[in-house]
Amino acid sequence: MSITQRILAAAAAAFVVCAGFAAVAQEAVIAKVNGKSITEADMRLAEAEIGSDLGSLPDATKRRVLVEFLIENQLFADAAEGQKLGSGAKFDQRMQYWRRRALRDVYFDSSVKDTVSDTDAKKFYDQQVGALKPEEEVRARHILVESKDKARELYEKIVHGADFAELAKANSKDPGSKDQGGDLGFFTKGQMVPQFEEAAFKLKNGEVAQPFETQFGWHIVKVDERRTRAVPAFDLVKERIRAAMIHQKAQQIASDLRGKAKIEYVDPEIKKSVDGEKAGPAPKQ
Repeated sequence: MSITQRILAAAAAAFVVCAGFAAVAQEAVIAKVNGKSITEADMRLAEAEIGSDLGSLPDATKRRVLVEFLIENQLFADAAEGQKLGSGAKFDQRMQYWRRRALRDVYFDSSVKDTVSDTDAKKFYDQQVGALKPEEEVRARHILVESKDKARELYEKIVHGADFAELAKANSKDPGSKDQGGDLGFFTKGQMVPQFEEAAFKLKNGEVAQPFETQFGWHIVKVDERRTRAVPAFDLVKERIRAAMIHQKAQQIASDLRGKAKIEYVDPEIKKSVDGEKAGPAPKQ
């Protein structure tokens, strides 16, 4: 090897070593297990793996759970190394699976998740959500009975001071609202059958409608509250919009990749199921 080649080789080696030190320096060490470091990078990967299981825990609690998860993971890994379980057919199968999964995750982050920005979400919001108008909604309760006579009887009791909620609990045939005193919560126009909607939206707070009939039976309706439901602010729905856009893009990319791939179902039962789906429902006789 010439002097020039040696100098170039040494420079390349120094670059690799320095780059390695720089990468390590960027990731703070959170804990050590028998001298092995658990870093912020490990914490991020652990959160990607089990973060959805932690729900809405406070950030400090979540970090503590993650670091304990990683410590236990390292302890089990060390125990496996001690028993020389890091080789063999079963280990190789797992490594192949997790390599595919890791490649999938890296591709998903770089080609799907990271390509949908807050700016994209804001554009979608402005086009689809921000253009919506505020909607009027009411919170109502009702009593459902089978006959007009029973509805009139209960209506007369209500207008003479009987408690609507108690009468609903005792008489209503609607299993979904009976135990809540007939409370249906808030709803906007278009969510109820036309007769029910017409009656409810004519009422003021505290008013009770005359009994009326729908296909479900006879109703007595009382409105507890009216309000205007404002369009949610962008910051409140940003993450849900991004998640929906990411999901949609992932489906599109998956469809494109499938279209370019040769996929063979070898298992007979699975192949039969897939072929049946492709064929569609059998024609009616």
